[in-house]
Amino acid sequence: MRGLPWLLLVIFLGFINREELERFTRAFNFEKLDLLKEPVAVLIIVVVAWTLGFLVGRYRRHFRTGEFQNLGEARLSRAVTRRFAPPDYYLLNHSTLRVKHGTTQIDHILVSRFGVFVIETKDYKGWIFANPADSHWTQVLYKVKFRFQNPIRQNYKHVCAVRELLDFLPSDAVRPVVVITGDAVFKTPLIDGVFRLEGFLDFVAEHSSEVMSTNRLQFCVGRLQTTRLAISKMTDLEHVEALRRRYREDD
Repeated sequence: MRGLPWLLLVIFLGFINREELERFTRAFNFEKLDLLKEPVAVLIIVVVAWTLGFLVGRYRRHFRTGEFQNLGEARLSRAVTRRFAPPDYYLLNHSTLRVKHGTTQIDHILVSRFGVFVIETKDYKGWIFANPADSHWTQVLYKVKFRFQNPIRQNYKHVCAVRELLDFLPSDAVRPVVVITGDAVFKTPLIDGVFRLEGFLDFVAEHSSEVMSTNRLQFCVGRLQTTRLAISKMTDLEHVEALRRRYREDD
């Protein structure tokens, strides 16, 4: 539909004669643009402009997700798409799903014939002190301590949302994963389900037992694509407001 106005303009220009075109251009003070007095030249300009608009539109639709990713998430997206490609794998980034008390936002969902990987990405530096049972982990950077939410617990909500949406799959086919993409050093033992980027890629490659057909994979992707909210600033603002309401209720 975006190309319809240009198409109508081309049809219009095809029916008007040279004299009418000259009157049109004089009315809009185009006398100095002699090129516009040639209908063929106008047609070429219109076609070129439409083509550029079409290509830019496709580029923006394809890469718009990148505007909403941090460096760690973008790094993971590039690594995954280089190593795992369709039709056996399909990566969805920055997916916001509606849940009972608002929305939940998932960094990445890697859908494959060998399982669905729900990925929480953290791009951290410094030292990390982590315990899977704790509600928060600690980052030490230049001798300053920062507490952040346990990403395993954070990702649990994401996994529940995906399992509910893909309820026709076995529960264990939807797998939670936390990936550390930064240079952080764990000062406690690395926890099951928490990986460096390269370790995560190897972990995915190790799963070679098929849990769904290619048709079922495409159905999963279709359901996720049609259910998730639009990737936009408005969606992000709605998600942040839902989090604020949830935390106020918890208080």
